[in-house]
Amino acid sequence: MPAAARSTLKVLLATAFAWGCSDDGARATAPSPVDEPKPVRLVTAVAGSLPRTVAATGTLAAEDQVVLNTKVAGRLAELPVDLGSVVHQGDVVAVLDLADFRLRVEQAATALAQARARLGVPIDGSDDHVELEKTAVVRQARAVLTQATAQRSRTASLNRDGILSKAELDQAEADYRVAEARYQEQLEEARSRRAQVAERQAALRLAEQALADATLRAPFDGAVRERHLSIGAYLDVGAAVATIVKMDPLRLRLAVPERDSANVRIGQTVRLRADGDAVQAEGKVVRLSPAVDEKTRTLLIEAEIPNESGALRPGAFASADVVIDPESPAVLVPADALVTFAGIAKVLGVTDGRIVEKRVRVGRRTADRLEVLEGLAAGDAIVAEPGNLSAGQPVVVR
Repeated sequence: MPAAARSTLKVLLATAFAWGCSDDGARATAPSPVDEPKPVRLVTAVAGSLPRTVAATGTLAAEDQVVLNTKVAGRLAELPVDLGSVVHQGDVVAVLDLADFRLRVEQAATALAQARARLGVPIDGSDDHVELEKTAVVRQARAVLTQATAQRSRTASLNRDGILSKAELDQAEADYRVAEARYQEQLEEARSRRAQVAERQAALRLAEQALADATLRAPFDGAVRERHLSIGAYLDVGAAVATIVKMDPLRLRLAVPERDSANVRIGQTVRLRADGDAVQAEGKVVRLSPAVDEKTRTLLIEAEIPNESGALRPGAFASADVVIDPESPAVLVPADALVTFAGIAKVLGVTDGRIVEKRVRVGRRTADRLEVLEGLAAGDAIVAEPGNLSAGQPVVVR
């Protein structure tokens, strides 16, 4: 190797050695970032209260559901509702052809007028009270009876005087008996005519009721769940026309585990979360089953859930919390102070400037707080937002 080349190589090796020594010295003297105390903020566990609840799942159901059926037979002429239509109590849901029903009303009204005329009361009046003695047939029979009574009395007097024979007296007595029987017959006829008026009145009311029944109306506020027929169909008595469900309030049926059933009472608050929906609602427990289901070991309860907006739907699956104690005492810490690793929950404290771990058992939670059941007491200070801090790490409290 030429002398000049060997000289240049020595210079380069010397320079590299000097750089290496300089880096090692810098690393040796620089403080380790791990040993630098990290600033932390402490928060205090406080004694407070959280509602104690029982979690359950169930199904929303309509408070009332009815299938509207026809009371009379006829052809469907109008059907102003369809699937999902909102109806109010008294709204028209379906109308049959009314022509035949109106004719029957007119026929019944005519028959009633005829019966009233035979009884002797005003045809178009509403007062059907009449004294039988004042009816025409009874007054006529009464007059004949009066005449026969007088004739019998005169014949008996003349017979006693020897003017009339016994045969004539017997004839007068027979005429009296006939007149008396006719009078009783006409009284019965008058009673029959009065009863006939009542019968025709009932027939008229039936015809009017049939006319009214030919129009189907919603029995309560709700929505149409199903329409069973189309316009033009002939309906027999009892044919299903539409199904209506009551949307407000709804009935929530929940299955409460047997171990929690003893704490559930009528009147307790129920907080509902509909499955697949952000809608939340609140209601009250209104009914409890008297027995626990032997197969599922759950108690069926029902809650009434207001649904004025109609956002909740019958048939939907729902999760709910039954509030059995609205103000249950608890030790509370911020939710972001909890550290969980491998299923172990813990919080971090500070002792002598270093991190210490405290294993805890947590209970109820809210959006920003949680309950500590074991491992921490009210007044204990813990690290807020511990991040990746670990036990033994030096820290400084801000």
